[in-house]
Amino acid sequence: MRFVDECRVKVVAGSGGNGAVAFRREKYVPFGGPSGGDGGRGGDVVLVGDEGMSTLLDFVYSRTIEAERGEHGQGSDCHGRGGEDRVEKVPLGTQIHDAETGELIADVTEHQQRVVVARGGKGGRGNIHFKSAEERAPRRAEKGEPGEERELRLELKVLADVGLVGFPNAGKSTFVASVSKARPKIADYPFTTLTPSLGVVEIGGGRRAGGTHFVIADIPGLVPGASEGVGLGTRFLRHLERTGALLHLVTIDPGEGRDPLKDYRAIRKEITKYSEALAARPEIVALSKADLPEVKEAYPALRKRFKRAKIELHLVSAATGEGMPELIAALWKMVSEGRRT
Repeated sequence: MRFVDECRVKVVAGSGGNGAVAFRREKYVPFGGPSGGDGGRGGDVVLVGDEGMSTLLDFVYSRTIEAERGEHGQGSDCHGRGGEDRVEKVPLGTQIHDAETGELIADVTEHQQRVVVARGGKGGRGNIHFKSAEERAPRRAEKGEPGEERELRLELKVLADVGLVGFPNAGKSTFVASVSKARPKIADYPFTTLTPSLGVVEIGGGRRAGGTHFVIADIPGLVPGASEGVGLGTRFLRHLERTGALLHLVTIDPGEGRDPLKDYRAIRKEITKYSEALAARPEIVALSKADLPEVKEAYPALRKRFKRAKIELHLVSAATGEGMPELIAALWKMVSEGRRT
């Protein structure tokens, strides 16, 4: 399924039905009074948060969302039926903006959270409301009000406790797959991950066993210039904005001739340029792929280099599980402390 994290959509609420002009025609009552019913109210357009969704793809093919209009009033005091609301699901983390003004209308962060983005018009009153001592047979009624109409911009920012960052091919997808039930695409070449994915890490057996959990987001690999849009960097970086902590993976990549500490500093530079608030989040740094001999051999010297930069460097292998329990414990401690503040 194609991942879509931003789109525009037009929403049109239903117009109200018109009030009716009608009179009673009863036997033995030659001059019956007014009996025109009211028009029904137009339906609203409603967006509802759904934890089972992960993309805005559906809105790409529905550029206009319309609610049902209200029925017109009828004679014999019959009021028109109200129009049905148009309800559309959006993934959690969706921000709803007015496309013209840029105003943030709502931030959908909870399952079943409802946001009315366009309200239906009121139904017009029938002529039964206009009878008076001076006007016993009113021949006027109100038209229904038009429904609201507006252009929206929907922007999805994933909700997660921990954001996973690093250069392409740093082992992020393998890490997420090993600690959760998420199954991102994994291969030994750069830019395997092209869309953010979420994994749930269970602690103490998870909620069903009386434990707990936290959510980790695998963000596509970042490269120098990401804060300026290189490699779709700004689109990827925005998915880190809601995370409470960062896990930064580095590794040895002889084929690219890169250096883990230089890689770390390059990514940190892009994060800081994008958002100083994001750069200030608590962070854990880990050297991945410890199952590879060259990584294992390089770790002691790298640890000293990172230590001189006042950074603790963990050693982990998602393939063998080495160092993973300690790293997960450290992440959970960081997440739980963040939740208490």
